[in-house]
Amino acid sequence: MHTVPAPLAPTRRPLYRHLYVQVLVAIALGALIGHLWPETGERLKPLGDAFIKLVKMIIAPVIFLTVVNGIAGMSNLRTVGRVMGKALAYFLVMSTLALVVGLIVAHVVHPGAGLHIDPSALDASAVRGYASQAHALTLTGFLMDIIPSTVIGAFASGNILQVLFFAVLFGIALAMSGERAAPVTRFFDALTAPVFRLVHLLMKAAPIGAFGAIAFTIGKYGIGSLANLAWLVLTFYLASALFVLVVLGAVARLTGFSVLALIRYLKAELLLVLGTSSSEAALPSLMEKMEQAGCRASVVGLVVPAGYSFNLDGTNLYMTLAALFIAQATGIELTLGQQLALLAVAMVSSKGAAGVTGAGFVTLAATLTVVPTVPVAGMALILGVDRFMSECRSITNFIGNAVATVVVARWEGALDRARLDAALHGHGAAAVPAATASSGDAA
Repeated sequence: MHTVPAPLAPTRRPLYRHLYVQVLVAIALGALIGHLWPETGERLKPLGDAFIKLVKMIIAPVIFLTVVNGIAGMSNLRTVGRVMGKALAYFLVMSTLALVVGLIVAHVVHPGAGLHIDPSALDASAVRGYASQAHALTLTGFLMDIIPSTVIGAFASGNILQVLFFAVLFGIALAMSGERAAPVTRFFDALTAPVFRLVHLLMKAAPIGAFGAIAFTIGKYGIGSLANLAWLVLTFYLASALFVLVVLGAVARLTGFSVLALIRYLKAELLLVLGTSSSEAALPSLMEKMEQAGCRASVVGLVVPAGYSFNLDGTNLYMTLAALFIAQATGIELTLGQQLALLAVAMVSSKGAAGVTGAGFVTLAATLTVVPTVPVAGMALILGVDRFMSECRSITNFIGNAVATVVVARWEGALDRARLDAALHGHGAAAVPAATASSGDAA
């Protein structure tokens, strides 16, 4: 089974050669240009779009090869179902907790109180496109969409769940074919090295992508647009920090690691997500780093792609907080039963809109459509600052999936504790023999 090779013991590199430093500088320069020369900032949008397209180009091969190699090397195929079952159970619990945290914070802080907006005066035309897109979303349609019309179509569309679905089936077929499939397995294993090398090459363009994306955001929407709804944005960021540090922090501590150490380990990827407002931009690098940190390839290949659709902690938190903000701003009192209904619908709609562009806003529209007590037109109140909250949604989703990978790997006995400790404490994984990368944690 393929395992991403352990990096050599790190040598001291100049600070400017670290990816996270380059991305941080690019974000600062992009924000400055967007603020001082807004029109120039808007014209830099293609830089961010081009980088995200480059990364999306390689996501399907990375997922396919990681999953196929991981499953083909399994001695017991029942492990696949067990891993997915544990992952989905974990996703359900954490998504529910995120929704509840959003409700609690909204009740404690009351970010929409005092605005006294007349619902009839809201301009629904601004959000009509999101509402119509939400109407087309159903859980049944989402589940049917997991099955690709053709194998090539799954790769051509870049649909993460379709690629994952086919990769799981193909990996099982390889494992069941035994020795006759050995040449194919060896080919895929060998192909993995140049694919991950390509990922490294593409990541060199990350500062350029982050520079263009943040310059466009600041140039188009302007920092001044935050003024009227700054309390909502600040509340959402604080709620997300609370969820990451308290909820995910407790889960990490129970699993035997520090969520802050994990954040430091993934700092380059997190800055990339911040700059591009897309967690997909860092997906290939996340999968590679989680393997290097001692999580077995088969677990990484199943949990990370599935988590990008089923474990959207930041999006879930945003939905309940934003829904109650709109209710408070328009003077609508929600009963406990209505709030529980809102929570239940949000849980389903967040899965149905997985993979949709602007998923956070679309899922909010889908939720409010089903729970009509809160007017969908109220979304117009937050449309102007939604872009500034999307970065936080993406970062929270990203951290949540990184934690989920370690947790599920630990449950499966597929976590090399020594490699995890070495990676999170910056000692370099070379201190641990590479052969142990898939040995698991017997404890």
